[in-house]
Amino acid sequence: MALPLESVPNVSEGRDPRALEALREAFSAPARLLDVHADPDHHRSVYTLVGPDDALVETLLAGARRAVEVVDLRRHEGVHPRIGALDVCPIVPLRPEDEERARAVGLALADRLAGELGLPVFFYGRLRDDAREPAELRRGGTEELARRLAAAEIVPDRGPAELHPTAGGVILGVRRPLIAFNVNLRTRDVEVARAVARVVRERDGGFPGVRALGLDLPTAGLAQVSMNVTNWEAAALHEIVARIRAEAHARGAEVAGSELVGLMPAGAAVAAAGAALGLDGFESSRVLELRLLEE
Repeated sequence: MALPLESVPNVSEGRDPRALEALREAFSAPARLLDVHADPDHHRSVYTLVGPDDALVETLLAGARRAVEVVDLRRHEGVHPRIGALDVCPIVPLRPEDEERARAVGLALADRLAGELGLPVFFYGRLRDDAREPAELRRGGTEELARRLAAAEIVPDRGPAELHPTAGGVILGVRRPLIAFNVNLRTRDVEVARAVARVVRERDGGFPGVRALGLDLPTAGLAQVSMNVTNWEAAALHEIVARIRAEAHARGAEVAGSELVGLMPAGAAVAAAGAALGLDGFESSRVLELRLLEE
């Protein structure tokens, strides 16, 4: 049986209720919208949708068109790095054997984003041989990316050689499922969150597959360790949270809570539940509903 593909577009809007409702509507059909997560401090909304290949392209194009209409990056302020109204748009195969389908969908969408909306499209992940990541494109924001484009230091994979005046560009890629997960700290000192992020992220010697930033959340009055866990089998969420709790405590801060952005693989939840309950060898095959889905 063919499984749908997943996509998790991130839009640079998290505050205006009317804009958020318009985006929700655009991302709802013909693909199926499963989840919306909007954050006013990040000034960002994350949509999780699934669908057959053609339906996914049509829905993502409709959402991108609406994002261009409602987002003006010239007036945008938020703590999350971004370079576009539709900032990043991953296509996610739910099984490894569906990666070529995901690549075909990504390429078809890129052509339409460039041709119909006039957006420069920058590939990342498994759409490139070098597996470039979004952070490389977001470094320095839209001003730095515009400079790099003007100097021909970087060239879009599709579309015009300059950013859209109000909507910027789109980072489009194919990647495996990941977990977007944030841990909030009861402190206004963002340097504490940044120090903890350095401890847990892979590039500084932390957990494998963990990318982390320390962010200030002025509306909430907290600091945040904002993470993407790209290999949940290698880096269990409960172990990451335990390390964050210990590192925050050592710096005079406590964990105020955590949040999941979008959806997570069942296996990651099962692993965390098994650890919390002290169950040895607890895995997804021991969960009734997951076993029924295999029939």
